[in-house]
Amino acid sequence: MIISASRRTDIPAFYSEWLINRIRAGYCTVPNPFNLQQITWVSLLPAEVDIIVFWTRNPKPLMPYLTELDQRGFLYYFQFTLLGYPRQIDAKGPERETSIDTFQELAGRIGPERLIWRYDPIVFSQLTDAQFHLENYAHIAEMLRGSTVRSVISLMDFYPKIRKRVAVLKADGIGLVDYDGNSGQNFIEMMTSIAQIAQANGMQIQSCAEELALSIYGIQPGKCIDDRYIEAVFSLDVTHQKDPSQRKACGCVVSKDIGMYDSCVFGCQYCYATSSFARARQTFEQHDPHSPSLVGWYEVENNHS
Repeated sequence: MIISASRRTDIPAFYSEWLINRIRAGYCTVPNPFNLQQITWVSLLPAEVDIIVFWTRNPKPLMPYLTELDQRGFLYYFQFTLLGYPRQIDAKGPERETSIDTFQELAGRIGPERLIWRYDPIVFSQLTDAQFHLENYAHIAEMLRGSTVRSVISLMDFYPKIRKRVAVLKADGIGLVDYDGNSGQNFIEMMTSIAQIAQANGMQIQSCAEELALSIYGIQPGKCIDDRYIEAVFSLDVTHQKDPSQRKACGCVVSKDIGMYDSCVFGCQYCYATSSFARARQTFEQHDPHSPSLVGWYEVENNHS
């Protein structure tokens, strides 16, 4: 079993104490986000977990627990989002240079093969046009040279919850725009250059769940929970089944996500996992690190025994 921690929220940044408590307990419970009466018991025993995939913008709070994870026999790798966007778009994420330092520190500790850089999503706005992304991506890539071997990109998807925020940002003069408006020469040059920059800095570049064909720019479709990557890096044979719960364009294999929506408090304007920043803040403030479930307190008998 592959554990995803988590597409739905930033567990390393905000819920590391809860996670290590659940690791020590050997299990957690996960309510169905769309039906809270449906609870799943998930084993977190090393013998039953093939690998953990961490998704984060700030792994710093989890890093003190990595030695314990290692000692318990867990395998893991990180999907580390590092964007460096203006505060109007990324309200509370770590500063770009701080994130670069953390990335380098973590790479030095676990190795660059276990740390994937996500420049994801690419957001176009009055503040972040094609030229911004070219310069920003180039700076980060140069700083991360030797600290990772893979970079993942995607373009922002305009989910309904995001469109509501777009209207507010437009009124504030920031205005997020769909990539269709950047499909001309600037877009082509940006994508081609980003692919070249990644290669020049020793990184394989892939796209994430991207319906737009980017292979013409040298960016191949990839998998974030990647069976081939796991086999190459960890010599581990995991499931090869595509995750049916993910979007059609997503290539990820099956995993069990232990997070919950509306619980991340970074406040990113493009976030698909948060419908209400106020609700996320309330969830975070009410969170109990000793609960079997990340949100609320949901207990259920081991339904695998």
